[in-house]
Amino acid sequence: MSTQQTFTTQQVADRLVALCRAGKIAEAGAELYAETIESIEPSYSPSKSAKGKAAVTEKGRQFALMIEERFSNSFSDPVVAGKYFSLAMTLDATFKGTGRMKLEEICLYEVDNGKIVKEQFFF
Repeated sequence: MSTQQTFTTQQVADRLVALCRAGKIAEAGAELYAETIESIEPSYSPSKSAKGKAAVTEKGRQFALMIEERFSNSFSDPVVAGKYFSLAMTLDATFKGTGRMKLEEICLYEVDNGKIVKEQFFF
């Protein structure tokens, strides 16, 4: 997606899901996150909330390093309303020091000027 054009929330949502389904989660962040993105995790999450594209990217990298083996993951079609969209995500993986777990979460995103400015996870 070009940086010259502003994309709709639906276009951003569809692109995020397409990249995630293709296993290109890091590429999705590089392309779709605003420089000022805020990523909010539940208080009980092993990952901590982060602000700013570099910090959020590093948070994602650290999460990926916790995974020993990935068995499956899925991303639902997005539900879009105004400048927000959500999707359901599942991940079946073995985590270092924890063992195999199946995570099910709702991911909520806010879009402004064609970029994701906030993401929040519920699981």
